[in-house]
Amino acid sequence: MATYLALTVPQPMVWQTDWVQLAGKAISLQFQLDGLGRLMLVLVHLVALLVQLYSLEYLHDEPRLGRYFAYLQLFVGAMLGIILAGNLLILYGFWELVGLASFLLIGFWYDRPAAASAAKKAFLMNRVGDAAFLLGILMTYWQTGSFAFADAPLTTGAGICLFMGCVAKSAQFPLLTWLPDAMEGPTPVSALLHAATMVAAGIFLLARIHPMLSPDALLLVTIVGTLTTLWAGFSALYQTDIKRVLAFSTVSQLGLMVAAMGTGNVGGALFHLMTHAFFKAALFLAAGNVIHAVHTQDMRLMGGLRRALPVTFVTYLLAAAALAGVPLLSGFLSKEVILGGAVGWAAERGGAATLIPVALLASSALTALYMARQVRLIFFGETSVDPHQTPHEPGWLMRGPVVLLVGLSVGFWFSLNPLSAHHSWLLVSLNAPTLPEGSAWLGWLSVGLVGLGGWLGFRLRDPAPTSALVQASIHYGYLDQLYDRWVVVPVLWVASLLYRTDQRVVDGAVNGVGIGTVLLAHLARFLDRFGVDGLVNGAGRLAQTLGGLARSVQSGRVQTYIATAVAVVVLLLLWMI
Repeated sequence: MATYLALTVPQPMVWQTDWVQLAGKAISLQFQLDGLGRLMLVLVHLVALLVQLYSLEYLHDEPRLGRYFAYLQLFVGAMLGIILAGNLLILYGFWELVGLASFLLIGFWYDRPAAASAAKKAFLMNRVGDAAFLLGILMTYWQTGSFAFADAPLTTGAGICLFMGCVAKSAQFPLLTWLPDAMEGPTPVSALLHAATMVAAGIFLLARIHPMLSPDALLLVTIVGTLTTLWAGFSALYQTDIKRVLAFSTVSQLGLMVAAMGTGNVGGALFHLMTHAFFKAALFLAAGNVIHAVHTQDMRLMGGLRRALPVTFVTYLLAAAALAGVPLLSGFLSKEVILGGAVGWAAERGGAATLIPVALLASSALTALYMARQVRLIFFGETSVDPHQTPHEPGWLMRGPVVLLVGLSVGFWFSLNPLSAHHSWLLVSLNAPTLPEGSAWLGWLSVGLVGLGGWLGFRLRDPAPTSALVQASIHYGYLDQLYDRWVVVPVLWVASLLYRTDQRVVDGAVNGVGIGTVLLAHLARFLDRFGVDGLVNGAGRLAQTLGGLARSVQSGRVQTYIATAVAVVVLLLLWMI
């Protein structure tokens, strides 16, 4: 059921020039604008504009506001570079620039240890995926002789390496734990990262390289996306930080898009990417309104805020409903397209492939469950807000973008019939698959699961905080602990071993050679001074002495010469006798 993007026009606008020579071949500096690029440009510019307007009021007291907006423009500019890149090498350059900008934004409040740590974690985890991505680009060049986006599948190994770039950037299993920690950055940054920019870059990359992925690579993509959407949904279930719940919901929805890519439903994934950008940006900005009002991110310290924040409550409720897939809202349409594609993909393969749509349906119910729980904790029940505080709505510079984004999350904008995506203009443009014949039950089942999840989220109360289920959810399924035990600790042990080896062996050998060289130098100096110089100086002194004796004989007196001659003759006679 592989589909190709009708949105990508046959003759995209291309600008290119020769850049460098590599092994006798010219590498082009190339940019292109096609249908997919136009869609992403509109999405990124719109969300970025609203986030920046929101930031003017949210961060009006921030002393480093100029630096914040500089980082923000760097981030958006790098994302636009990814969208317009005409080949893999140019894309990789902007890909790394997005990573740098995200590091700066996540760690914007670098004087907070948690923010600095989260920025380093995001940077390092992304380097893992980026290294594999670069290797995949080089393998592509080796196989095709070009960095261009190919139309034929590469080897499975090359495809998987390219996919690893998406795994890191879009926080897929197992490189997903950096994204919730990235919530230490300013809330508008969280909205931008999680809506239409950084994490969406991985989905955009998958759309670009989809024809280059072999069937085995696509199967791995499907499995990773499905596992991610379930893992992140469970991790969101019992979080207490308002932004962390939304962060894990982003990871879960990205997993849904990745699974759709793996099943060949490229258009469905991009459909959900677009709808998700609006309601997820709305949720983060609305969460910022809540945080601005109560000065805490802990949902246990909120409650009953629907009266104090009526506009925020309505917008938050509608955006959460869109995320859960409630009918008449955009999330319902895009999720149904993904689920329909997954059902059709599984029907062609049968057997264990059926588990994929079942897991995606379970993820949809899980989304409704944790979002209903979040809405209940924030807006319903008895208030837990400090009585000395008087929560109130922010100004319209913060409320306006949220209202607009929620308005764009209504299903009507994407289909004249908000209960069916079959005639959606975006669906037709993306050439996404519709629901298979005889699968009307899928929509009813999805709605039923969403309703059940929402009911449970409102009715059920959390188990004890010390229970194994709650702890497993709060700690992301202990994924970070597994990294600490099986990656960080062994790496630190090896590093410590290498350090000790360097100190005791390498440095010992170097120091030993140095000491030996110094001793040899002293010995050579001794031999030179008392041996070579001694012989030379001794010979000189002997010659000087003999010369002195010879000079003493040459006195210039005749008597001395006659006496000497007589003495010599006498000595010779005595010797002869």
